[in-house]
Amino acid sequence: MSTVTLAPRPAYDPRLVAAAAAMNANDLPRAEPLLRALLKDDPFDVRAIRLFAELAGRIGRYADAENLLRRAIELDPAFTPARANLALVLYRTNRAAEALDQLAQVTQEDPENLGHANLAAAANGRIGAFDAALALYERVLAEAPDQPRVWMSYGHMLKTVGRQADGIAAYRRALALMPGLGEAWWSLANLKTVRFDDADIAAMQQALADPALDAEDRWHLDFALGKAFEDRKQAADAFAHYAAGNALRRRRIPYKADETTATVDAMIATATPDLFAARAGAGCDAPDPIFILGMPRAGSTLVEQILASHSQVEGTSELPDIAQLARKVPDYPAGLATLAPDELRAMGESYLHSTRIQRHTDRPLFIDKMPNNWVHVPLIRLILPRARIIDARRHPLGCCFSNFKQHFARGQGFSYDLADMGRYYADYVRLMAHVDAVQPGAVHRVIYERMVDDTEVQVRALLDACGLPFEEACLAFYRTERAVRTASSEQVRQPIFREGTQAWQPFEPWLDPLKAALGPVLDAYPDAPQTYV
Repeated sequence: MSTVTLAPRPAYDPRLVAAAAAMNANDLPRAEPLLRALLKDDPFDVRAIRLFAELAGRIGRYADAENLLRRAIELDPAFTPARANLALVLYRTNRAAEALDQLAQVTQEDPENLGHANLAAAANGRIGAFDAALALYERVLAEAPDQPRVWMSYGHMLKTVGRQADGIAAYRRALALMPGLGEAWWSLANLKTVRFDDADIAAMQQALADPALDAEDRWHLDFALGKAFEDRKQAADAFAHYAAGNALRRRRIPYKADETTATVDAMIATATPDLFAARAGAGCDAPDPIFILGMPRAGSTLVEQILASHSQVEGTSELPDIAQLARKVPDYPAGLATLAPDELRAMGESYLHSTRIQRHTDRPLFIDKMPNNWVHVPLIRLILPRARIIDARRHPLGCCFSNFKQHFARGQGFSYDLADMGRYYADYVRLMAHVDAVQPGAVHRVIYERMVDDTEVQVRALLDACGLPFEEACLAFYRTERAVRTASSEQVRQPIFREGTQAWQPFEPWLDPLKAALGPVLDAYPDAPQTYV
């Protein structure tokens, strides 16, 4: 479409001013009718369109926000604030490379705006350009040193690249500026290596006692205090804080266990031997990806670190690309049965293209460590039949309780309730048992406890499953210097340890809802119940 030539704009319409004020007060119900009325009178008012896009983004309607912002830019290509908003939407929808493309133009037009540099830093971190991200954060902090959330983001990036001491210092600087910043406290706890002293605990308790503290700071503080008391072997106090943090988080995430069960049912009904036989030879035959999947907190980062220590394998991160492809399949997962061979090949090629930006070496294989990809294993087998798939599995109680005490930055809605968690784990085991039955040998399973007990044997079996020759570096994985973005970032920089296999035991008195939801999966571990096969 051609660009519309806009007439000079009059002073701001009072309704636009009122809508902006309502947005600033987070009164979205008052802002929406004002903006609708404005756009009814003038559909080309780019300022109203931009504000309406912001409203859509605030309620999670990112597709609507993106469409509105692209419309505003089409109408007025020089409208830099709309382009900056579009970059933010792209970043929030896991399209960091596209966000950086927009930010390149925004920065040319508005070079002094530190907000753009801050977003560019986060986007560079998302695609693995860590040196660029750190340089941008350092630029922002040099010019605006009193920004606690930027110090916290800088700490996240320092932690990722293994500069733990500098990361801790950045988190502490954030807390000196904003003592009630719950995420900074949780970030220290989430290093797994920091032990809070009495003064730290008192400061967190004081912050938590403030009735004006918002919910996000509150649940972060609860998770951090849970870790503090667990380290002191005060299980009852620790569990009380974990439970409080999870309850707060659960209210904000509309997770429905029945929907996961229904998705697994549909995938099992779709992924039949006949489907795979009919699609034999279809898909993209590139062998590049190694998928490590399963439950979060099941040892997947350890498996990734072992493989990324091999000279032929590059570690990347938890990539969203498979889930994004799944969303494009009509009536997924049943719609898998309707895809033609050329469509399957195109989807595999699309995955390789979209993940290319995450690859920074010439190693032939790379890792995608998104744990939730377990639900998409049949899709992976259809579009990338030569990809390796590793199922990282850990004892149900150890794995699920580790999830319960872990606050995730986004997603993993099942993890904030013990019963939901048990059902999710059981559904995961059920689908993987089905895959084992219809695609024997397609998935290599790594049992965490076996990896701890007999590391070399398990490492050799893992490498063999990936078609890789043994290399000693894979046993000395903790010496491998690479960026690690997950909650286990510091643990995999140490030799393998047993403590993680028993951490749930002091909390067993409170785990009955989890045990009930797990059902026969608990007793059958490490195998699947016979009823699942």
